[in-house]
Amino acid sequence: MELAKITTRGQITIPAEIRKKLGVKDGDKVIFVEENGRIIIENAAMVALKNAQAAFAGEAERVGLKAEQDVVDMVKGVRREVWEERHARND
Repeated sequence: MELAKITTRGQITIPAEIRKKLGVKDGDKVIFVEENGRIIIENAAMVALKNAQAAFAGEAERVGLKAEQDVVDMVKGVRREVWEERHARND
């Protein structure tokens, strides 16, 4: 268990061991989440990443991407479309 003191401005210093466990460093942001009457502190970047992963869950299957090569082929196709669009305007 770690202890932190609140300053008169409502600030705390997160103990080094807790920062290490959260994977945060100077300038990073943390998020406070209320869950079952408790306040949980989390690495804001990791929460954003988890939310993005959840939002994209199932999208690869939905668009028919089953293997890494499918992704490579899709990227090549998009690049080809962009190239053709740019060059079509330059005629």
